[in-house]
Amino acid sequence: MKLKRLLKIIAGIIIFLTLPSLLFFGFLYFKYNEDLPTGTHSEQADLLATKMLNALDYEAYNATDYIEFTFKKRHHYKWHKSENTCEVYWKDYKVYLDLNNSANNDVYQNEQKIESPEHIQKAIDYFNNDTFWLVAPYKVFDQGTERRVVKTEDSKDALLITYTSGGSTPGDSYLWFFNEKGKPTHFKMWTSILPIDGLEASWTDWTTTETGAQLPNFHKLLFLGLEIDDIKTTH
Repeated sequence: MKLKRLLKIIAGIIIFLTLPSLLFFGFLYFKYNEDLPTGTHSEQADLLATKMLNALDYEAYNATDYIEFTFKKRHHYKWHKSENTCEVYWKDYKVYLDLNNSANNDVYQNEQKIESPEHIQKAIDYFNNDTFWLVAPYKVFDQGTERRVVKTEDSKDALLITYTSGGSTPGDSYLWFFNEKGKPTHFKMWTSILPIDGLEASWTDWTTTETGAQLPNFHKLLFLGLEIDDIKTTH
């Protein structure tokens, strides 16, 4: 009898903990989930992407060689764009990434060099995700991207970008929305990581860095905030 009662208690706890989560996820899914729009692949899509880059002063970003920043107060980066290298810091780890030559990658724990392929891969995944939240608008002409124009409900043009290769999750798509000057205000996401398609994230909190590059320092995603702090840039 004691065992039967214990099993009932355990079952009750599991239901108590999981049922609200399932109901909440169901609510979010039916409220926000959207099918990926098709859009039109045309010269107009390239013009829309170029207008966005001009609104963000792409030349200033392109001339920026070094970017340092902290993502969600957890991961810190020292990124040398021209060399395609980055130092990634979290907890007591430091990983040196050479994105051109993986043989040069190194891992340190408490300043001691260690052999750890899994931490190298983790640093690459962190880098791909976190730098995307920092510089995604500047990547619309990256190799492997497809650009399409999508008409919004108010008959404005939005830009659908699909990454067919590269990064940690190729195949992801993002639908960009703009203000009247062509500057991004938010995007919707169709990614393999997120269980809900079409979630919206803001791109409104911009800062102009020392080199003139315009970078975001905050994104709102549903009820979550993604903070990007300690942004420093040099030529």
